[in-house]
Parts: sequence; C-alpha cells; structure tokens
Amino acid sequence: MSTLHPTLDHAGHAGDDAHGYGHHELTFIQKYVFSTDHKMIGMQFLITTLLMMMVGGALALGVRWQLARPWESMPIFGHLKFATDGGQISPESYTMLFTMHATVMIFLVIIPILAGAFGNFLIPLMIGADDMAFPTLNMLSYWFMWPAILFFSFSLGLGPEWLTGVRGGMDAGTAQGWTSYPLLSALKQAAPGSEMSQTWWLMAVTFIGVSSMMGSVNYMTTIINMRAPGMTLFRMPLTIWSMFITAILQAFALPVLTAAGFMLVADRMLGTCFFIPAGIVVNNAAPTIGGGQTLLWQHLFWFYSHPAVYIMLLPAMGMVSDMLACMCRKPIFGYKPMVYSMAAIAGLGFIVWGHHMFISGMNPALGMTFMVSTMMIALPSAVKTFNWIGTIWGGRLQFNTVMLNCVAFVAMFIIGGLSGIFMAAVPVDIYIHDTYFIVAHFHYVLFGTTLFGVFGAITFWFPKMWGRMMNETVGKIHFVLSFIGFNVTFFPMHMLGVAGMPRRYADPYHFEYLSHLLPLNQVMTLAAMVMGFAQFLLLGNFAYSIFFGPKCGRNPWNANGLEWTAPSPPGHGNFDIAPVCYHGPYEYSSPVSGEKDFLMQTEYVPLAQRVVHVDH
Repeated sequence: MSTLHPTLDHAGHAGDDAHGYGHHELTFIQKYVFSTDHKMIGMQFLITTLLMMMVGGALALGVRWQLARPWESMPIFGHLKFATDGGQISPESYTMLFTMHATVMIFLVIIPILAGAFGNFLIPLMIGADDMAFPTLNMLSYWFMWPAILFFSFSLGLGPEWLTGVRGGMDAGTAQGWTSYPLLSALKQAAPGSEMSQTWWLMAVTFIGVSSMMGSVNYMTTIINMRAPGMTLFRMPLTIWSMFITAILQAFALPVLTAAGFMLVADRMLGTCFFIPAGIVVNNAAPTIGGGQTLLWQHLFWFYSHPAVYIMLLPAMGMVSDMLACMCRKPIFGYKPMVYSMAAIAGLGFIVWGHHMFISGMNPALGMTFMVSTMMIALPSAVKTFNWIGTIWGGRLQFNTVMLNCVAFVAMFIIGGLSGIFMAAVPVDIYIHDTYFIVAHFHYVLFGTTLFGVFGAITFWFPKMWGRMMNETVGKIHFVLSFIGFNVTFFPMHMLGVAGMPRRYADPYHFEYLSHLLPLNQVMTLAAMVMGFAQFLLLGNFAYSIFFGPKCGRNPWNANGLEWTAPSPPGHGNFDIAPVCYHGPYEYSSPVSGEKDFLMQTEYVPLAQRVVHVDH
C-alpha cells in the first residue's frame, strides 16, 4: 500500500542511491540554493514568504495612510516613492497600492507559506518518507516563484520604462484590483499608466500557478505512495489530510485560471476578443471590434479564486488541529468528522463561485442556487469549529505562544464565518457588495485566520527545522500586539460597510455622507501600524533563534507525530531508523502510555496490554 525509502540497508537507513544523490558531499549551491531536499525547500519558501509579508504589509500601510490622511504628504516614504506628486498618494498610485497589496499577500505570502513552506517541510516527515516523490520538480516549484516576484515588481512600476511601460516609477502600475476585471484589464487605453504593468501582472500569476501545480502533483503522489508502513489514511494527521485536499483543489482549479490568464494576455497583446465586446468606446478611442463576454472572465476567475480561499485556509485548519491537540493534551475531538468536513468544504467550494457575482445581473434562480450552496458551506465549517472547541473543552491547556495563536485562529474564523453568512444572502449582498463589510470579512477569514495559524505553526515546528526554540516572551508580546492591532483595524470595517463606505476609493470623504467616518479610519490606521511594526518582533525572534535560541531535543512538545521521532533538525533521509506506524496521531493522555501523557505513533503496545489497562 505504501513505500518508504527507495533503498534501505539492514539497519533501516537510506541507501546511498536514494533519490539519486545519496550521501555524497553537496556543494553550497546544491545544498542551500538549488536544493532538492524538501526540508531546505520548505525553509526557502518560509523565509521568502516572510520577507514578502513585510512588502505586502508596507503596501497596506500606504493604503491606510491615504484613508486616514487623504492628500497629505506621506512622511519619509512619500518623497521616495511618490516624488512626482509631492509625496502625496495620487488616485492612480492608490489603486496600484491596493492592487499590489492584495496580489503580494495572496500569491506571494498566504498560499506559498502554507502549501509551499509547511507543505514541503512537513509532508514527508509526518508520513514517514525520506523526501518528496519528485525532488527536482519540488525544487522547480520554488524557483518558479522568483520570475513571478520579478514580474510583480515590474507590475508595481519598478524598473525601466521599456520594461514596465509606465512613466514615473512608483507613481504608476497595474491598477485593476487583484481580480483584474475586463475591460479595465483587457484594453490598454482603459487604464492609462498600466499598459505593460497589467501584462506583467498576468504573466506573474501564470508563473505562480505553474509553481503551485508542481507542488500539488508532488504532494498528491507523495501522500498516496510514500506513507510509512502502518500509516493508513485514517492514521494520517489532519495536517496531511488538509495538504492532500488542498493539492486536489489546486490540481482542478488552477488550470482554469491559467487558461483565463492566457486568454486575457492574448486580448491585450494579440488582438483577440475573448473578453472584449464589440462597439465599446473607452477614452475617446475608436470603438472596439470584438464579440467577447466580459462576464466570462469573472466566471473563470472566481471558479479558481473561491477554491483558492480554501487553498489558503485548509492547510491552516489542519495544522491548528494538530497543534491544539498537543497543547490541550487530549485527542482531537471528532477526527473523522474533521476529515469529512474538510472534504465537504473543498467540494462545496467549487459550486459557490457565483456569490461573488450577485450584482452582475445573473438570473435570480441561479442566484438562489449560489446563495443556498454558499449557506451550506457553513455546515462543515461549523463542524470544524465545534470540534476545535470540543478539543479545548476539558483539556490540560498549555498557555504558550502556540496555544494563544491557535485560539486566536478559531476566534477569527468564527467572526469571519459569521460575517460570511450575511453576504451569502442575495438581498443583503446587493447592499453591502463592494463596501468595507466585504473587506472586513475576507481579512478575518484570509488574513486573521490564516496568519494566526501560521504564527502558531512557525513557533511549533521551528524546533524541528533548526533544533532550537524561539523566545517565548517575545512570542507572546508579538501575539498580543498582533491580536489587538488586527481586531482594532478590521472589526470596525464592518461598521464602515454598513454605513455604505465603498472600497477602492482614494477619497471616500468626497461624499458628504461619509465624511464623519474619517476619525474611525484614523484610529484603524494607527492600529494597522501597531500590527505592522509588531511583525518585526516575529522576524527578529525568528532570525535570532536560528543561531542563538535554546537547543532542544527531538520532541520538545511531547507530541505524537512521526516528525518528532526524527532528529532536530532532520538529516539526510529524515529518519535514522525507518518508522513504522502503530497508532493514530492523537494518542494523548492514553491509558496505555504509562507515566507519559502521550503515545508516539511508532510506539508499539500489545493488544493484551491495551485490554488490561482499559479493564482497570
């Protein structure tokens, strides 16, 4: 049913020809740059995405500055980045800022840090394999992200005019929003200043898609074929289940976005008319020649991008489940319902994309179908939520940084999920569509939920990556500042949305009925700055602990999973002895574990001993 190391010697160690490179001495380039070791690739993804998170955060603070201090010169950065406008953020620069903020955070942070960094590092370790099924493909999945980073920088307006197609450096760039709706994105004359920037953006998204596709093929193959002996499907940790389901989502959804991207590039560069209708006059240009359908892009884009919500969310769900069980010292509540609910969320995720298009003029019967299917997705989400609460209930809680971030994850998911119920109803969505209520919802679900899960996961698996512990005090301070900053920034956005404040406006206070919202936006901007600068604590703690953190053993958390039987950090082939799995991943406080309150998956307990303990 499963295979482990390609070649094993009599002691269970990986042979020299495993994966073709064995134990021969690797050069610096082979080991740290173009590495085919899943652990190094995972750490490359992690460090790269943490740096990209700071870039995305800086773009967000630019957006918040404009909403708090419209048309005021931005201190320091304003004269560096917006010199042509006297340090002010022009309307064109504002649209570029929110477009690239969303782009960086989604495509270069959340997706690659969850599926790329933790997927790469954890999957072989948690299933007892020595590496990914396709190590070279795994390496390429990371390096295909770098052309995307380069192209996104061109899209941002960074680079020579002949490459970016824009004048004024940072004062211009792609400005269509991360959804890139035609006609703004299909016609060069529709958004003056974007020109080549939008084309670079589409090419970058294509490279990110190819990178994710390489990872998804690798993850599915590895999980199906390379599990350790005894590691049945229902002995896999929920982290592995979540990565497996995420890989399936990527495999089915990504080709749709990739095809749509090629069609939009063809419209811009080759004169095709996939999304361009006939007779459209833009900026006094000649009427367009075509017969395309602008709504086709929305259907294709959201057919990928709503499953992408769960591509971003499901890995965090699985990792938080594993961390909660460990920090509560009890088995996860409802293991199989958790698996089935993740599968149900993924399945329903493919049939709800139309709720992003309720105001597009769709048939009311079709709108009703999307509304009902969207509301149904709350059911498996509720199963997961109650199971997390059931895991916490009655547990022997460890109040450390990992536990605090996991509880914050659950809390943010509840708030984001409840606001989602409002938008699932067509009549309500028609009112709040494209207001800040929407911004509040997706930041709670995609930013608050996933990043608190990531913060916990970094702390939890850091010892396995580097053999050292992160500073607990700094971790708690970072959590408190991030938690308060996040909620003070994004919870008031619900109120802004109900008040009718539209998103993507550089100066919403131009409308008199919104002018009273300026003080609230100023408070939110201060909170965003607190949250943003708090991330330097995380980066500092991370970098310092790699070299100077307290050294730890194989299993500092007394956890059950197979990864904790490997050395910290794991060497070539991961395990010094090939693991065999005898139990599920959540045998905490087991009656047969003796003086310990955990039972490793590799620890064999005779059936008779289990019966004796149960009888007593």
